[in-house]
Amino acid sequence: MLPPVAPHSPALPPRPAPDPMREAAVALEATFLAEMLKSAGLGRGSDAFGGGAGEDQFASFLLHEQATAMARAGGIGLAETIHLTLRERADV
Repeated sequence: MLPPVAPHSPALPPRPAPDPMREAAVALEATFLAEMLKSAGLGRGSDAFGGGAGEDQFASFLLHEQATAMARAGGIGLAETIHLTLRERADV
């Protein structure tokens, strides 16, 4: 016979609440990076998926998600600078 199973697993420590100012700063950096990537031609289709209107329409979504991933991973440091500035102004 199997031993009884504990009804609850050990509690995980609570996650800290997300900082709305940091999230806004990351979103702003992601928008900036998306525009820079678009200007560099990253969003232009290479007909990798067959081209066409559908690929052109959804390329901007892919570009924005790539920029968001870059910003969340540290990006170019713009989000950190914006976040620190927002915090300084909020403390005044």
